[in-house]
Amino acid sequence: MDCVPSHVILIVTLLVCGSLNTLFTKWADISIACGLGQCDPSSERPFVHPFVQAVSMFIGEFLCFIVFLILRFISYHRNSAAVSDSISISNCIVFVLPAICDMIGTAIIYIGLTLTYASSFQMLRGSVIIFTALLSVAFNNRIIQPYMWLGMFLIICGLVLVGVSDIIFNMSAAVGDTDINGIIAGDLLIIMAQIVSSVQFVVEEKYIGRYNMPPLLVVGLEGLFGFVILSILLVPMYYIHVPRPFSSDPDGRLENAFDAFAQMGNNWQIAVATVGSILSIALFNFSGISITKKMNATTRMVLDSGRTLIIWAVTLGIKWQPFEYRSFLLQLAGFVLLVLGMFVYNDIFFRHLLCKNRLVYSSPVDPPDSFEPGAEADHGVTDERTPLVAKNVQHDA
Repeated sequence: MDCVPSHVILIVTLLVCGSLNTLFTKWADISIACGLGQCDPSSERPFVHPFVQAVSMFIGEFLCFIVFLILRFISYHRNSAAVSDSISISNCIVFVLPAICDMIGTAIIYIGLTLTYASSFQMLRGSVIIFTALLSVAFNNRIIQPYMWLGMFLIICGLVLVGVSDIIFNMSAAVGDTDINGIIAGDLLIIMAQIVSSVQFVVEEKYIGRYNMPPLLVVGLEGLFGFVILSILLVPMYYIHVPRPFSSDPDGRLENAFDAFAQMGNNWQIAVATVGSILSIALFNFSGISITKKMNATTRMVLDSGRTLIIWAVTLGIKWQPFEYRSFLLQLAGFVLLVLGMFVYNDIFFRHLLCKNRLVYSSPVDPPDSFEPGAEADHGVTDERTPLVAKNVQHDA
């Protein structure tokens, strides 16, 4: 693979924007400001509005739809014969279901992020590989190769170490106003969100291949559908009451969009973090799709591991996460196992090295239905929500 300047720009954009997206979201979560009503220091509270943050993420994804229209317009005027007319409204509507899954998973994961550390948030998202693989076997008739089971086992070990580091060695630490129970709840919510996301990826794999939809259009459509549906749902959420720490609203509302905008207006940091998350998710999705197209999905996965390391280093450096050497060593071991598991699972380097040294023998022809998430695909989707997915889907975001 030649390292041309355009590739370097895409790689830097992916790493920077992917890391900034999580950091911007966490920055908003830990910022405090007055909401509706009288504003004084005693009424300041954290920005706990995960559903409003999910709406902002969908706005960022919708920007990919605008980019798709611009690129399609340019392609049409350059060579009208090269523009496919296979895209229809009915083909677009089928992505409402993945958008709903995306909406649910994103909302849950943002609730989890308000309760736990940004580094744990990013690492625990690696569990999506396991759930996606198992669901693909059940619904897309995939075959998981033995080395993939080894990769999933290593990922599970890494997830356990990350979770243990949050529980055992941070008993006296806190995230915002939450205690250790909040941290545990946040970690569990993040893993639950990956189950929902895995359903999304399995559905996308089936529909993207069937309808031959451009990945940039798929991300844009899910952003559009997610924005519309979640914006409507904000109305009943205003009348639903939940206990802390799931809401910082004085009246305990599940979501109060009016209060969220009031806090943005009263603290410029929240406003900047929100706008930054919108722009970063759009650039992250676009660069991720471009890397999958110009290089390959394996490169995309390796870079995503680097993004996790950057987020972890930044949160420790700016003291968003307390440093405790035993917890640090456990998280480091967990991170290494996660990355190693992803490499093994995607058949990167290790199996080829063993074959080269004749320690194992590879079959000359892989089974046609084998489950190869790292394989290059014409319909690979990349967006903010996951490092890896199924054979024909590489969804970033």
